[in-house]
Amino acid sequence: MIDWTDRHCRGFHRLLSRRALLYTEMITAPAIVHGDRTRLLDHDGEHPVALQIGGSEPAQLAQAVRIAADWGYDEINLNVGCPSDRVQSGCFGAVLMKTPALVADCVAAMQDASPVEVTVKCRIGVDDQDPHEVLPAFLAAMQEAGVRRVIIHARKAWLQGLSPRENREIPPLDYPLVHAMKAAFPALHLSINGGIGTLDQARDQLAVMDGAMLGRAAYHEPWAILGEADRLWGDAPPLAGPVEAAQAMRAVLARHMEQGGRMHQITRHMLGLFHGRPGARAWKRILSERGAAGSLADYDAALAAVGAA
Repeated sequence: MIDWTDRHCRGFHRLLSRRALLYTEMITAPAIVHGDRTRLLDHDGEHPVALQIGGSEPAQLAQAVRIAADWGYDEINLNVGCPSDRVQSGCFGAVLMKTPALVADCVAAMQDASPVEVTVKCRIGVDDQDPHEVLPAFLAAMQEAGVRRVIIHARKAWLQGLSPRENREIPPLDYPLVHAMKAAFPALHLSINGGIGTLDQARDQLAVMDGAMLGRAAYHEPWAILGEADRLWGDAPPLAGPVEAAQAMRAVLARHMEQGGRMHQITRHMLGLFHGRPGARAWKRILSERGAAGSLADYDAALAAVGAA
């Protein structure tokens, strides 16, 4: 979710759900060690929230984790699933499925440095690997290294020949394999990711798995997913509907712009709030066209388009 789940996105998503665990964009360990830590790591207290890190050097990952400890994240997640070209060139992400021993060294170093739990997100395999051999061996290595929670994207990643977008859609999903891993590794908390587009589908997965991760669906249809997600825990949603969410975000936008921020930095994450509802097209159009230099008057026009003014 690089360039998607920034702190503005997560603040909006937290307004919709008290219970869902939110993840940051993937941030590389070198960026944390050498870059603008405040810009990269600052958040607005949207707990529970996990910091997702990319890297392949145990000492550097440990250093990044020690730095991030001051920001109070609830979980540190090592990404072993992202197939993008820039990730491969840095030798992290899905390419690490080829070197489980190195991943084990990485998570061991991270655990030694972290005050909170270290988790792993992976694929079922990459390229010509046989997932039925690779995935159980990978999980065994993670368990031996002390990892207790793993999120499995139920698709193989093809590092050559497919774009990152194609890697999210073309390789076939293998839910039965991931389900079998839960039976094979009962002591691990295993979540499933990939192709889950509705809360009903998530609920079906939770009959077998310990958790279900939704990425693009939650981003593009935030009310349908996050606005109703707390019901999975037996709780009522914090807001009555998307109108109330849009109205609550007005105050957030006002504070942001008073501090010199631009409306688009927040509203670009809200375009799907009224997905499938009257006025959704006008809401999206107004925020898209006016967001870059938008004012509260423009936001009020978008609210009026969905009957929320």
